[in-house]
Amino acid sequence: MDAAGIYDILVIGGGINGCGIARDAAGRGYSVFLAEMNDLASGTSSWSTKLIHGGLRYLEHYEFRLVREALMEREVLWSNAPHIIWPMRFVLPHHEGLRPAWLLRLGLFLYDHIGGRKLLPATKTLDMRRDPAGEPLKPLYSRAFEYSDCWVNDARLVVLNARDAADHGAVIRTRSRVASAQRTGEHWQAVVENRRTGTKETVRARLIVNAAGPWVDDVLASTLGRNDVHNVRLVQGSHIVVAKKFDDPRAYFFQNRDGRIIFAIPYEEEYTLIGTTDRDYDGEPGDVAISEAEIDYLCEAASEYFAEPVRREDIVWTYSGVRPLFDDGASKAQEATRDYVLRSEGGEGKAPLLNIFGGKITTYRRLAEAMLEKIEGFLGRKGKPWTMSAPLPGGDFPVIGFEEQVSRFRGEHPFLGAAHARRLVRLYGTKAARVVGLAKSTAELGRHFGADLYEAEVRYLMANEWAVTADDVLWRRTKRGLRVGGEEAAALEEFMRGAASREEAAAAE
Repeated sequence: MDAAGIYDILVIGGGINGCGIARDAAGRGYSVFLAEMNDLASGTSSWSTKLIHGGLRYLEHYEFRLVREALMEREVLWSNAPHIIWPMRFVLPHHEGLRPAWLLRLGLFLYDHIGGRKLLPATKTLDMRRDPAGEPLKPLYSRAFEYSDCWVNDARLVVLNARDAADHGAVIRTRSRVASAQRTGEHWQAVVENRRTGTKETVRARLIVNAAGPWVDDVLASTLGRNDVHNVRLVQGSHIVVAKKFDDPRAYFFQNRDGRIIFAIPYEEEYTLIGTTDRDYDGEPGDVAISEAEIDYLCEAASEYFAEPVRREDIVWTYSGVRPLFDDGASKAQEATRDYVLRSEGGEGKAPLLNIFGGKITTYRRLAEAMLEKIEGFLGRKGKPWTMSAPLPGGDFPVIGFEEQVSRFRGEHPFLGAAHARRLVRLYGTKAARVVGLAKSTAELGRHFGADLYEAEVRYLMANEWAVTADDVLWRRTKRGLRVGGEEAAALEEFMRGAASREEAAAAE
């Protein structure tokens, strides 16, 4: 902030768009304060299908600009974060009576050629009677198409953007709600309430970015005092995680008779992720949960393809989120645009407000650049675009150098098991050594919380990645919740609460 205590930008929302904008803006020299009412990525951004993809099915709705932009971003994001993003091949079986083969070939031809693909391999046709990809499926599918997209650890993508924003000078406040914001001439005066302690602080900023995701209209209505606000269409997307259905590293793209599609994706080494659903949602976004009907739908849709049916008893975890799609009046939830819309108001003596409606993970960096263009129009230019070739924390190694990075890390820390070392590099990249610290043995990693989660990693997450609760660690930062039991999770919660209390007491002395 400046000498008068005023920030350039107050960002409301710690999802992928808010953190991406905070990072880009801070890196250009703007002073940034970001307030997230819960944990980073605790809303839509951690409940995705976890893909960096062009959106093959969006071609059917003629969203060529969105698809082209997303396709161009795949290799950009992969090169910037090769620890948490990596290529994945998708198998699309041809299903008689649904989309014809010529249409699929045409769509995949466009997919291969309109996005500047360089490193990702091209589409090819598979004989499912001979290819291993056909083994887990019913013998109804003799032909399939195999194409490329990328996988992403979505919650970590958000956190790493926040970390890089902070490293460039941004202030990141989690568990902090913007209770109110009022214009005072050319500035905003906002009251930010810490939801853990109840304490309040006043934040002054020249410009507000409303990146609250599913709560974007709520911010306009309750925080800014607007009436009759309706800009987004809330669409619920749910997923199920089951015990591994196939050993192949490729994922599947399944077409359903109702026109929708689902994916079946290798997940966390031992599981298969199946999703997503698309249905309108009219409740509180924070209360969203998978419905019985959605569970049945996903089980039945996947069972249309897999030789061994997907049963309810196979499910080990479910998750559900709400996507804040721009309300373009589409008749079906799956047809609503995934493109983003940026709207601004203010200027000329009236403090500016910029709102984000819609968007998708794949295009978050481009959205941030588009938002910075608008910010420059109000605040003046401070720096050039820079994120296209800037690695995220831990991603400063060659795009195809992950295995070499794992080998180097294991050589430096031979006491770690192979799977443990690989997981740490997957999550933290070149920062993995900081997680382990000076430990020379497993015992020196500190208290064990189940699976391969140790105190050293928990303390790193608390100190560097805003982790406050066991859920932050188990379900957003690491996904160890799939392997850590209830008693272990409770012990972790107690440990983190105690560690935080001791740090707060020390800081107060």
